[in-house]
Amino acid sequence: MKLFAGLGKIVENDVPLDRYTWMGLGGKAPYFVQPTTIEELAEVARRCRENEVPVHVMGGGANLLIDDAGVRGAVVRLCQGDFQSVTRSDIGLKAGAGADMGKLVLRCVRDGLAGLESLTGIPGSVGGCVRMNAGGVFGDIGNAVETVDVMDDDGRVFTRHRDDLAFAYRSTNITAKYIVGAVFRLAEDDPHRILKQVKQIWIYKKNTQPLGTRSAGCIFKNPRGLSAGALIDKAGLKGRRIGGAVVSSKHANFMIADTGCKSSDVLKLINVVRETVYKRFEVYLELEIEIW
Repeated sequence: MKLFAGLGKIVENDVPLDRYTWMGLGGKAPYFVQPTTIEELAEVARRCRENEVPVHVMGGGANLLIDDAGVRGAVVRLCQGDFQSVTRSDIGLKAGAGADMGKLVLRCVRDGLAGLESLTGIPGSVGGCVRMNAGGVFGDIGNAVETVDVMDDDGRVFTRHRDDLAFAYRSTNITAKYIVGAVFRLAEDDPHRILKQVKQIWIYKKNTQPLGTRSAGCIFKNPRGLSAGALIDKAGLKGRRIGGAVVSSKHANFMIADTGCKSSDVLKLINVVRETVYKRFEVYLELEIEIW
């Protein structure tokens, strides 16, 4: 019996992953699975566990670099069907793991709900943003999270509540492989005031970040009390290129994938930046992006 027998509508074989990442890089996945319901995801999770198939969970593909050789096992992408849903709740909004963060911010503006403005300009999906506590100088998503629904490898769904969640700099204490949705506690406010703040944040990011390019956002975490971008800049690495990968001249903590870029180019450039910054400042830069 085939691993995903009966699930042909949501499973593809040997799928190139570059089309699903913001950098546009990466090899193939033997199994590419896009469930549309909790029940389908639960069945996929159980089968992968029972057959010892490695699983990589993908959302919007924004904070991700995938090897040129691809990955082993199954890539489960939660960006279809129920996982894209966004509905009002008694305290704010309930969103599926695959809901687009940019669209969610605009939904908040439309509904006059304040609390997620800080996520303006941050790409990706709700699930990925929650797992890494995405954010920036204006705040982090964890400030608004009330509950998170997660699924274990047996397909069982649990709700993690605010008092059981710990949000730190670009991390959480969520260890479950699958985040399926979250509820955000938001405050009713004037839509015009919210829109004004969203516009201000967007203009700031447009002026300081290489938006609209093939990048994965910030490559490195900021060391405590320091700026990774400033360190890279001071090390004279803006514009440094290896193959098709180049350190952004606009924001040094971004790497751009130019024409002909390969994941191996980005990996080599990451190593050069790390080594150079360490030699100059004795600071080791930790990755913010995820590498498969």
